[in-house]
Amino acid sequence: MITNPPNVLIVGCGSIGERHLRCFQSTGAAMVAACDSNPALLEKVAATYQVPKFATLDEALACGQWDALVICTPAHTHLPIALRGLEHGAHLLIEKPLAVDDDLVPQVRAAIAQSDRAVAVAYVYHCMPWIAEMRQALLSGEFGRPLHASVVSGQHFPTFRPAYRDIYYARHESGGGAIQDALTHIINAMEWMLGPVTRLYTDASHQALEGVEVEDTVVISARHGSVLGSYTSNQFQAPNETTLQIHCEKGSICAQSHLQRCGTLRHGQADWQWTSFGPLERDAMFIDQARAFLDAMQGLPHPLATFEEAVQTLRFNRAALQSARTGLAIDLP
Repeated sequence: MITNPPNVLIVGCGSIGERHLRCFQSTGAAMVAACDSNPALLEKVAATYQVPKFATLDEALACGQWDALVICTPAHTHLPIALRGLEHGAHLLIEKPLAVDDDLVPQVRAAIAQSDRAVAVAYVYHCMPWIAEMRQALLSGEFGRPLHASVVSGQHFPTFRPAYRDIYYARHESGGGAIQDALTHIINAMEWMLGPVTRLYTDASHQALEGVEVEDTVVISARHGSVLGSYTSNQFQAPNETTLQIHCEKGSICAQSHLQRCGTLRHGQADWQWTSFGPLERDAMFIDQARAFLDAMQGLPHPLATFEEAVQTLRFNRAALQSARTGLAIDLP
């Protein structure tokens, strides 16, 4: 039985955890509480948003029944916390990436199957209206079979995450590096539209970010079955821009996140036909994600990434890192 409004515990109150807390609170449809092991951070977040606070997950779970957990801790802790949440009887929204390895995936999958809880993964591209429009245009069949996809993406990471040296980002083992941090969003969105990546080759390097050694630049050649793809991303360029294109038998579809628009260009046309969705504040898509998760808790349709979709993207992340280490192309059967 879900309380009304549901009680939602934000586990981990760093940058993304605070955003989730703020956005769930903004829906006006949930009672939110904060949990973090950093006393100063916990006190600051609790005071800013006037929410209950818990120093440990044990303390929070012992305090009462939580309808949902939003797991915003470093990636290597996601699945252990997910198991505890399912045992508690909570619905789960898990931050990306799902994990850094697949050791606990079978156990979590079995726990989900034995529960009646909604489990989603916070790949927020699913809640960007220009991405939804791109997907709908592709699924309409009007452009024929997809043949090739390309993404060019980047931002100046120190501007957006100035503490990157001191958080999960600094180590692969906690979900860091450009592949697991930034590119994973893009790949999950493209797999949502084109199906799983089945083969890839990665060239990746640390090019610029000071104070870390993980890759900040990635170039990947991939296949989604018969669809060829090319994906490039860096985390130091001046413009914050992401452009996704899918080229089909009868035309092309483009989404530009930095301009918040989706366009189509059919063979024979001279100019792109654009649909604009902005200006939207960054929180808008996270508020939509929170609302979608609250719908999922009620058994209603939602666009959020499923556990199995996130498992597939985890497989991609691990294969991309392996390819970067070995210099070999990797097949994902």
